[in-house]
Amino acid sequence: MIKDYFIGLMSGTSMDSVDAALVGFDEQGKPHLVSKHSETIPAPLLQKLHGITTPGHDEINRLGQLDREVGRLFAKAALAVIEHSSVAPKDITAIGSHGQTIRHMPELEQGFSLQIGDPNTIALNTNIDVIADFRRKDIALGGQGAPLVPAFHQAVFSATEQPTLVINIGGIANVTYLPPKGSQQPVVGFDTGPGNTLMDAWCRQSLNQAFDTNGTIAASGTTEPQLLKALLSHPYFAQPYPKSTGRELYNQAWLSQQLSDYINLSDADVLSTLLDLTCDSITDQCLKLANKGQIMVCGGGALNPELMKRLQHKMPRFEVTTTDSQGIEAQWVEAIAFAWLAKQFMANKTSNLPAVTGASSAAVLGAFFPAN
Repeated sequence: MIKDYFIGLMSGTSMDSVDAALVGFDEQGKPHLVSKHSETIPAPLLQKLHGITTPGHDEINRLGQLDREVGRLFAKAALAVIEHSSVAPKDITAIGSHGQTIRHMPELEQGFSLQIGDPNTIALNTNIDVIADFRRKDIALGGQGAPLVPAFHQAVFSATEQPTLVINIGGIANVTYLPPKGSQQPVVGFDTGPGNTLMDAWCRQSLNQAFDTNGTIAASGTTEPQLLKALLSHPYFAQPYPKSTGRELYNQAWLSQQLSDYINLSDADVLSTLLDLTCDSITDQCLKLANKGQIMVCGGGALNPELMKRLQHKMPRFEVTTTDSQGIEAQWVEAIAFAWLAKQFMANKTSNLPAVTGASSAAVLGAFFPAN
């Protein structure tokens, strides 16, 4: 029986859409996906978002206007997911909004992570209270502010006799290590490096399409070993965790620089190499956590059969599945996670894992933005 309802709103580094999940939590706190909706980011807004992620002219004015514009889009996504359900708006306790990350630089002397999508605008347009600003308290406590989903993974995916790795592959990929049942090991999680972001960037630049559907083009190509070796030499991969990353490191400019000596490679060969970069960087770091067990993939990468095939090939001692096997649709895990984070806030419960983010202590994450 459903005890309360929350909405989770998420737009990741891929910037492909705003995912809205209407989630009902039962008396045991287990989430149930009641309704889902993906709100496409309009092309003019997407162009402005891509522009603001790198330093440029008149940033403050552009940032202020984009904050409101993204807030209205998030509100539209929330209203749409309600419309697709039989749940009345008055029965929804709160909306948990991640916002749209436009800069993530926790390693600076005064580290920060900046998400836009004005929660006041969301609250007033939906008439539902909003919980947002989930990352900055963790950073104030000395953490990375990311990844935040491992705490959710720990809460919803039950321990088994073998280690479990939950791999979320969006624009950036992150891994959560869930130790075997009865183990005294801590939950560990961190960003492994690029997920889909470099492949998507190449598709936009060279193929005039948003992404490589099903990994079909990559599957038709041949990986260039010297290029892959050069890409994997990026110092982030050897950095110890806690760690997190984003488009600040893995972006179109960096990719163009790496490809400067490989101008004769076909699109298929570039995409195959970039797919192996994603899979190898995930694999290398996962195998440092465990050498066998279960892998559950979520995020957009779980929908890419070529990616899933390569992960299984590179980690044969693991059973590679998606979170669908645990009853949570792979594409909706992150949006559901932000509904859960909002629920944690309303219950005044901590929702970061210091062993994951590097924060000095656990904390109740988020800030409250009332609808009236």
